[in-house]
Amino acid sequence: MKSIISYEDLHEYAKVLLWGLESQRGTKFKNMDIVVVKYDRLATPLAEALFALLIERHLHPVMETSLTPAMKAELYINSSYGQLVFNPPGKSELYKTAAAMVRIHAPEEVGALAEVDPRAIMENRKASGPFKQEIEKRRVRGQMVRTECVYPTEALAARAGFTLEEYSSRLLRACYLNMPDPVREWRNIARRTREIADQLTSMDIKSIHMKSELCDLSFSPGENRRWMGSSGENIPGYEVYVSPDHRTVNGVYFADLPSLFMDKNVYGVQLEFMDGIAVRVKAMGGERFILDQLRADAGARRIGEFSLSDNSISRMDHFMAQTILDENFGGENGSCHIALGQSLGGTFSGPPEILDRMMLDSLGFNTSSIHWDLVNTEDKLVKATLVDGRRVTIYENGRFCL
Repeated sequence: MKSIISYEDLHEYAKVLLWGLESQRGTKFKNMDIVVVKYDRLATPLAEALFALLIERHLHPVMETSLTPAMKAELYINSSYGQLVFNPPGKSELYKTAAAMVRIHAPEEVGALAEVDPRAIMENRKASGPFKQEIEKRRVRGQMVRTECVYPTEALAARAGFTLEEYSSRLLRACYLNMPDPVREWRNIARRTREIADQLTSMDIKSIHMKSELCDLSFSPGENRRWMGSSGENIPGYEVYVSPDHRTVNGVYFADLPSLFMDKNVYGVQLEFMDGIAVRVKAMGGERFILDQLRADAGARRIGEFSLSDNSISRMDHFMAQTILDENFGGENGSCHIALGQSLGGTFSGPPEILDRMMLDSLGFNTSSIHWDLVNTEDKLVKATLVDGRRVTIYENGRFCL
């Protein structure tokens, strides 16, 4: 398959993905560790480059090709319930032994499933819920790592308003693949965001207040929390984030960047929170869909993540029609995003083995079948109130100012 990305850049991209996995582990993989690579058909050139690198490193790559849009439509529209919620034999065992997983997104169409009943998609996702929870437990315990990335396609480029060549160029730049040593650049980004996260963790923050033209949101990070920096979970990934105590979220949040979720286009989303629950929801587009998603389960109306991206680090400055890119938006004002739904267990500062369901609930970690990032790119001021009563500006003019 002909690639829009050169052979040299594909090889560097693969090396960055492997760095992303090993950065989270803190060590290199052992010989014959299993690495699952799930990829869309159009991402075959990058999957091949990664396969070659994994073989070179004496690892076991297990390749999984995603369903095409036509297959997905057939599954969601014409399958029986049993077919819809089916998980193939051996899948659970594979992920209980795999050391890592890579997901490469390369959609052939964007919005192809817009007319599919979202309840069918949600039922299909719910069937994988216990399985995904087990993966998250293994990740929190350091037994498994994963990373995600994007391969450019005509569909993504068209939705973002670019030619394929323009989209590819922006993506390569955002991944620092136009630099002499991309892995070194990502090591530096990981170090810098980790230093910011460590500073925030050490500040003994009682509450956070984020204010912009259309946002006025406050919350407590919560007990036994640590802020996290980018360490390779997404490529590119520049964010510094925490899973707040969802019970303490109050105020208004506005997502001015469009969001594509379950192939539905949603934009201009305004959420009003009271004691942690989204009590009012408006959207300029896709309002009915977002209201349906907020009924998915008890945690869907609550926040699982709060994140900030620094525009001096991020090279993402345009809507790219893919959440793992858009959530790292830098631009002129930097960005913030919240995630409705599932909290991130890695932000728990205690021993991961004690983080059971009872502990999650007692500390205000959210549990849900969804995790939906909604991005705000306005100029904003973020202040922290410390336990000793001092108020400190932590983010202004698109940058951290610690």
